[in-house]
Formats: sequence, C-alpha cells, structure tokens
Amino acid sequence: MKTISIATLGCKVNQFESEALVDALEQRGYAPVPFGEGADITIINTCTVTRRADFQSRQMVRRAFRSNPNSLIIVTGCYPQVEPDAFLKMKGVRYLLGNGEKNQIPDLLPLIQKGEFPKVQVGDIQKETLFSETPLHFFHHHTRAFLKIQDGCDASCAYCIVPLARGPSRSLRAERVVENLKVLKERGFKEVVLTGIHLGAYGLDLTPPFPLEKLLKQLEDEETPDRIRLSSLEPRDFSPELISNLSQSRKICPHLHIPIQSGDDEILKKMNRDYDRSFLSHLIAELPLRISKLSIGADVIVGFPGETEEKFKHTYGLVESLPFSYLHVFPFSKRKGTPAFQFPQGVDDQEIKKRADIMRALGRQKRQAYYHQFLNQELRVLIEDRREKGTGRWKGLSRNYIPVWLTPKNGVSEDQDWVNQECIVTVTDLSEEGVIGKVLEK
Repeated sequence: MKTISIATLGCKVNQFESEALVDALEQRGYAPVPFGEGADITIINTCTVTRRADFQSRQMVRRAFRSNPNSLIIVTGCYPQVEPDAFLKMKGVRYLLGNGEKNQIPDLLPLIQKGEFPKVQVGDIQKETLFSETPLHFFHHHTRAFLKIQDGCDASCAYCIVPLARGPSRSLRAERVVENLKVLKERGFKEVVLTGIHLGAYGLDLTPPFPLEKLLKQLEDEETPDRIRLSSLEPRDFSPELISNLSQSRKICPHLHIPIQSGDDEILKKMNRDYDRSFLSHLIAELPLRISKLSIGADVIVGFPGETEEKFKHTYGLVESLPFSYLHVFPFSKRKGTPAFQFPQGVDDQEIKKRADIMRALGRQKRQAYYHQFLNQELRVLIEDRREKGTGRWKGLSRNYIPVWLTPKNGVSEDQDWVNQECIVTVTDLSEEGVIGKVLEK
C-alpha cells in the first residue's frame, strides 16, 4: 500500500480541497501519513495570496525533500497556477498541477507514478465556467466540517492575485449543497462552515440566479447540522434580505468575517473596493443591532501604496470606533500581475511593519473587550477534540466564535463523550486566548 501525505497552506477552501484529496485517495487504497514522516507521495497544496505565502510554500517543498528525497513530490494549488516557473528548478519537485487539475490527482496518480504525465499541467483557469464538485463527508481530526459551495472571484481588487489563481465565480447548485449538508449531519457533524473564494457571490452565476440569502433561508427548514457558519463576506454582500435572514436564523452562527481592508476613502478607491468609510461605518454599526451576540472580525491591509501616516490614522480611527471583535492584519504585499504591483508611492517596509504592529495591538484590545461582554453570561459551546497542553483543559467554540476552555472541575469529566457535544456554558473568567467556562448542561 502506497503512503501519501498532504501539506496545506492558506484558506479554508484549500483546507477543504486537501481533505477531499485525502478522502478520495483513501478510497483508492492509499494510506495517509503525517507530513514529514516518509510518505511515498507528498502533495503540497499551496497559497500565493502574499509574498510570505509564496515563501512558506517553497519552504514546505524544501522541507518535504529534506525529510524524504525519494518521495514523489507534487505541487498544486494557487502558486503554481499563477507562477509555475517558481518551482521548475527546485530540488525534488516532480510534478506541477494547477487549481483546475487539483481534484483530478487521484485519477491521474497511476499515470504520474509511471512517469507517463507531463511535469507541468496548468490549464487556463479563466476558462472554467462550472463548479467542480469534490464530495467530502469526513474530516480527519476535525470536529467541525467545511463545505466548499463557491469558487473563483469576479472582482478586480488592485492588490489581489486570487482571481488569476482561481478563475471566475462559480457555484455549487443549491440541491447539492443541501444533500452534502444532510450527509454531514448523518456523519455526526454538529457544525459546518460554508466556504468560498467570494462566498457572497454564491449563486449569482446559476440559471436562474439563486443568491446566498435564498440558500440560507432554504437551509433553515432542511435536515442540516444545527450550526452553520459563514467563512467570509464582503461589505457589499450584505443585502437587506441577507441581514434579515441572519437576524432571524436559528442555524447561522452569529459570527461574520468581513474584509474591510482600509478605512480611508482614497485608499479604498485605489484598491478598487466598491464602498467608502461611510458605508462601512453604517454597516458595521447596524449589524450588531440586528443580530444578537454577533462577533465581527475584519481583514485590514496596512502599507498600501499611497497610504500616508494620516491615511493610516483614518483606518485606525474607523476600526477603533466600530464594534469589531478581532482583526486579521496583513502588511501590503506586491503581487506580480495585479495593478498595485506598478503603483508608485510605496511605503517603507519598516513603516509597514510598525503599522501592522499598531493595528494588531488594537485587534488584541478589541478581542479582550468583546470577550469581557460575556463574563458571567451563558454561551452555547461545541466541545472540540482538542486539549490544551499543560493544563489538560478541553477547548470549545461558541456560536459567536469565542474560544472557551473547560476543565474537569468546571463540569467537564475525562469522559470522551463530551467531544462534539454542544453545551450551555457560563463564562467565569477571561484569558488572552479566550474565556474560561463552567458547563451548566449538555
């Protein structure tokens, strides 16, 4: 039996696709082993969203070759899709496959192993018009499942390489979304995260169109897991109908992640974002008023070309004034093939680092302030199959995305039956990583 290992970098869509590969390969008789433990075949599913992601992808290839020079190394995903030449001279890389070819790997492996396959197989992702479904109903070492329902992006943000790596927006038909969710519920998953490259564009490419708000409304009455989480939504994705559905939903978790990227009007325009700071301010202020206990995370880019100290302060001031519960901060990264690659007025690297540190400190303040709201309050927490090193505390996740730590003296026994159970928990204390809770009931 051939052994196989997969290393994954990047977003939840990549994580889903890697899990789908593992599942399909197991069905064909391959045995998965942890990365770095001498697999016969090593697949590296790459990310290229930033220069650092490129570096990490190359680093993963080198690590795979060092640990097992005899392994058949296949590099796939977004990085070879946009820049296959980056891997052609790297030691150990035997095959390069693009995103369009990724899900064909299980079928292609017999040819690959015989050497009867071109070294570079990267198609024109821009010609993809149909959603390529990869059914997946089991997740290794995960309490929560992912389900990819959308791929690609039709936006043209000046900094973003993703449309070149993923192609145009395309969606999984609603009936297949429902069928997959039903199977995941039958397999015991209590929570599923709906993922996509531009999730808010779900269904707009279907005939007739079937937008995300219509899908979510349908899921309320279907036999799906009780907790459905949305991975990320753009500011302009929030139609009145979607906000109304979210506010009334029994299943959609009160947790939204919104890439705002900047709070300065001039920078937003240069980024080719389709909103201004006034729109952001009204939207982010309104959402918690409509959706109880809502957690709102945000992506913020610092150091975009032309971002002066004053413009950075505009973003900082806006973020500080709004009810965000956490931030993901990204130093601007020049991506060849994007408009911003040629933009003048670049910000010094040290200044970018300083601004990122300042914004991350604000994110930590926001996180702690959000956690503090729930001290002595009740939360519904799904206990995961994870324990903290040293303390032995169980980890759980609330519906509104708060990590909750539970110890035996706080109501959780050593019995494994607690894993994958949703419990009512009272928050008794705070920590830097989350909150401490006491179980009231399953």
